[in-house]
Amino acid sequence: MSTAEWQVVATLPGGGIEAEILRGLLEANEIPVVLSQEGAARAIGLGVGPLAETQLLVPKARLEEALDLLRAYRAGELEIPE
Repeated sequence: MSTAEWQVVATLPGGGIEAEILRGLLEANEIPVVLSQEGAARAIGLGVGPLAETQLLVPKARLEEALDLLRAYRAGELEIPE
């Protein structure tokens, strides 16, 4: 899949744990995810500012589905299966 076929679904300041949680949520719903992080920021441990941002990218064809899932997550509408 070319980079033109991937769309940013979220940009997170600092990234880190929140980015991994959201990646897990999307992947659990069978939506492929790529995390894009500035290599220099990670190498020097920068945790603030634009260099520390993490972008979550999903296939363009799954963008609306991913946005709906993230909206539901942030609204507290998702349930943990028993």
